[in-house]
Amino acid sequence: MTRLFIRFFVIACLVTFYGCQEKTAYLVTDKAVWQIKRIPVIQGRLTTVGELEIDREIAGELKQLRLTFSSDTPLDRVVLMEKVGEELKEVFSDRTVSGSLSIPLSGNERDQGRSFLLQVQPSSAASLLEKIQLHVDFLEWGGEKAVPRAADTFSEWRLAKALRHHGDDGVHSFRIPGLATSMEGTLLAVYDIRWERSNDLQGHVDVGLSRSTDGGETWEPMKTIIDMGEWGGLPQDQNGVGDPAILVDENTGTIWVVALWMHGKPAEAAWNSSQPGMKPEETGQLVVVKSEDDGMTWSDPVNVTSSLKDPSWHLFLAGPGRGITMRDGTLVFAGQYKDAEKVPHSTIIYSKDQGATWHMGKGARSHTTEAQVVELSDGSILLNMRDDRGGSRAVMVTKDLGETWEEHVSHRSALVEPICMASIITNPYAQDAPVFFFSNPNTTDGRYNITIKTSFDEGKSWPEANQLLLDEGIGWGYTCLTMIDKDHLGILYESSQANMTFQIIPLSELIR
Repeated sequence: MTRLFIRFFVIACLVTFYGCQEKTAYLVTDKAVWQIKRIPVIQGRLTTVGELEIDREIAGELKQLRLTFSSDTPLDRVVLMEKVGEELKEVFSDRTVSGSLSIPLSGNERDQGRSFLLQVQPSSAASLLEKIQLHVDFLEWGGEKAVPRAADTFSEWRLAKALRHHGDDGVHSFRIPGLATSMEGTLLAVYDIRWERSNDLQGHVDVGLSRSTDGGETWEPMKTIIDMGEWGGLPQDQNGVGDPAILVDENTGTIWVVALWMHGKPAEAAWNSSQPGMKPEETGQLVVVKSEDDGMTWSDPVNVTSSLKDPSWHLFLAGPGRGITMRDGTLVFAGQYKDAEKVPHSTIIYSKDQGATWHMGKGARSHTTEAQVVELSDGSILLNMRDDRGGSRAVMVTKDLGETWEEHVSHRSALVEPICMASIITNPYAQDAPVFFFSNPNTTDGRYNITIKTSFDEGKSWPEANQLLLDEGIGWGYTCLTMIDKDHLGILYESSQANMTFQIIPLSELIR
């Protein structure tokens, strides 16, 4: 009995000793700095998630970098690259990584600092609900071990899907996201297929669609749903159609997509080349298509320009992104036009008869363009607008379908912007009080820091505690939100990592 007790005691001491060795709390050193990159990590693709800067004092004595991946997200590969002049040199690579990882390092004879990039590649089959969690345990050099500055806490990255990216299906670029959830729960993503270059219309541009029937984890192959072909005897690059917005009629299930068609005017920017008039060869045309089978098949495009546009205007189009079904059944898209003096105005486009006819409101505010709409609890419409004055979003409200407008309390104050398209939606599952979600580049000086914000008072305020930064990198910056189900939000956006990036956000991370 005594011998058994002694054996147990020795084993317990050894476990305690080595366990403590693993959990040693190392001091923080200023001789190395770890900087994470808060960006989406794409499934199945190497993404640079952090940079390690080494001071020249210890650069020649490096021995190892110790990391711990604490999440269960499957990683196909972890790579450490070193910056050598203008080039990157691979110094370590390992596959199927989990748990602790020791990366051997070596010194060098150069009397200067060193810089390393850490890259991770999650499995292409990893769930978008998973995250990568990493802790930098220590850096070893000479006879010392210490934690690089700014690395003494866990780093976390959210997984993302590159739904569409440069080169897919032979396409140069994909732009202008729209996203909606059908009555069957299908996710429907629309976007510009910019075949030959990334520029706006005019050019060879069609409207594409991707469908997901499992909440965004997997997506069907892209299909083209609006293509004006060689209409009027002109080539494809003189019949471009783009800037789509999508709307689900919540009473009939019909799905509508509206887009801008440009005819002729080769290689000219539509915003400048479209002129007063009504004919396709004179001015941009607004076309709509619809699907009555959950986005499987689509109608031919119908031109609705003649019933909406003033002949004196230079251009009329929708606000890209998505539209809404109001509680009384009215279908509403955001709209925009350039008047006879070339001054842009945001407005709304609406139908009271399930899309049989379309009408428009009056301009809400001058020098505003791409906008999105939500319905307020009193039945009025809030129009959240890109404002060419810069700095912050313009927000107006109408109680009579755009005949008159008044400023919302958040107008030009609550939401910053760098002059860019944004997205705003209502959470239809909220029971106690309305909840809005908003997304855009959360800056005034560039298209970076893609952020989702939450409002519990119909857009009057957007508490910092209920915001989520998705991407601090620079991209084109357009975003579109949808509710996937009562617990998850979906976002399709132009990220720093892919043309069309899709992510799933649990509401528990926004509503705390």
